[in-house]
Amino acid sequence: MTTSSEDSWAALDRYISDLCVPPDAALDAALRDAQAGGLPEINVSPNEGKLIYLLARLVNPRRILEIGTLGGYSTIWLARSLPADGRLITLELEEKHAAVARRNLARAGLAGQVEVRVGPALSTLQAMIQAGAAAFDVIFIDADKDGYPAYLDWSLKLAHPGTLILADNVLRRVTESPSGGSDGIREFNRKLAAHPALECILVPILRGQPDGIAIARVK
Repeated sequence: MTTSSEDSWAALDRYISDLCVPPDAALDAALRDAQAGGLPEINVSPNEGKLIYLLARLVNPRRILEIGTLGGYSTIWLARSLPADGRLITLELEEKHAAVARRNLARAGLAGQVEVRVGPALSTLQAMIQAGAAAFDVIFIDADKDGYPAYLDWSLKLAHPGTLILADNVLRRVTESPSGGSDGIREFNRKLAAHPALECILVPILRGQPDGIAIARVK
């Protein structure tokens, strides 16, 4: 049973979505295919998808890195912020998820701009750095929460001054005590706020339960 507070958050979320996120065939199909494929229903909300798209557009990215692909819903949002010759690399642990994402990206007309790399993200990030990968303009983290602190460390090695770093689920239950939230998320938030090379803010996100997104810029 939901509380009146949760009902109010959900109603506001629907209001914003109805007003600002019109139906979109490719995005709607991506959600349906992910559900039909048995993927966890943990993708970003339509409102958060629109938010990360707009934030990315503000920095005029040419290269985007996403850590955590799932069915490609957030990937589509991010890839749409790129110019025609822009590129997005997204990292996914599970081949099953990657296969769904590739189909969704192809249907959205983005297969030529997006590469899905499968395997443990930390290994893939390390390999990218060893190979001399160019820095990214936007990095979006939305994978296993205990891995967030390490993902931040590796992301900074693939960033440049002005890079926008975004991370999902950074406020879920973090104020509950003694065991609320993820230790990885708590550590990530502390590292993000204290890092001398970053300026950041944590922004609440309207969902069925309180959550939030981290927005950081490399100085």
